[in-house]
Amino acid sequence: MTVLVVSEGKHEQAGALENLIRKLGGAGANLAFDRVSNSAIHAHHGKGRGYLKRALRWLMEAQKRGVDALILLIDEDGQKQRCEQIQRAQESTLRQLPRAMGVAIRTFDAWMLADERALTEALGCIVARQPNPEMIRDPKSGCAGLLANGQNQMAQSKMYAEIARRIDIDILSSRCPTGFGPFAEYVRRVFVQEERS
Repeated sequence: MTVLVVSEGKHEQAGALENLIRKLGGAGANLAFDRVSNSAIHAHHGKGRGYLKRALRWLMEAQKRGVDALILLIDEDGQKQRCEQIQRAQESTLRQLPRAMGVAIRTFDAWMLADERALTEALGCIVARQPNPEMIRDPKSGCAGLLANGQNQMAQSKMYAEIARRIDIDILSSRCPTGFGPFAEYVRRVFVQEERS
C-alpha cells in the first residue's frame, strides 16, 4: 500500500509523523511525503475556505499520483475554522480515495508533550507530566526548553522522531483528544480498509 503523507513542517517530515503512522497500522505501508505548502499544488483562489480547498486539491493530487490513500495533517495555530474545514474535506464525497485528515491542536509539537515516559526516554532525564498539551500556548518552545535541559542533545526534529517512536498511542489519544484522537481513528481506518480490500 502506498500512502501520500502531506504535512506542514520539518518536524513532522523528519520521522515523527511517520513513526506515529506506523504505530497506527501503517507498519508495512510505503509512505511518500510532501508538504501542504508545495507551490506546485494550487488550490483554486477566490472566496471560500482556504484549507478546505487545499485539502480537496491534495485529494485530487493523490489520485493523480496513483497512491492508495492520503494522510493530511495541519496545525490549528489558534484558527478554529481550520478544524471545520478539514472535517468537511474528510467527509467530502467528491473523491472516493481513502483519506485521514487531521488538525493538531494547537500544533503538532503539542503531541510530543503528551507522554512523560516517552519524553524521559528520548531526553535521557526525568521529565514530569506536562500540562494539558492542547492548552499550551507555545508547545514548540516548551519542547525546546525540555530539549535544552535534557541529557541527550539532538536536533528538535530528531527529538520528535525519538518521542514518536516511544510514545504510547493510548496516552497520546487521551491527552490530545480534540486533535490526535480523531486523526488516529481516521488513520487506523485507512489501513483497515486496505486490509479488507
